[in-house]
Amino acid sequence: MTITKDMTIGQILDLDPSTATFFMQMGMHCLGCPASRGESVEDACAVHGVSVNELLDKLNAHVAGK
Repeated sequence: MTITKDMTIGQILDLDPSTATFFMQMGMHCLGCPASRGESVEDACAVHGVSVNELLDKLNAHVAGK
């Protein structure tokens, strides 16, 4: 599985709940909010001023190691 910038946060959390840690580390503390679950990774990163590529690298390294 490869996580892409177009995937929603909800899709990623449903595939692997342990990825929540990486969102939290990047300052995305609103994971329980229904609106955030429908937000794409790219949009969430833009709102939070976070590098989408940095987050994707961390998420994909994590899921590849499972």
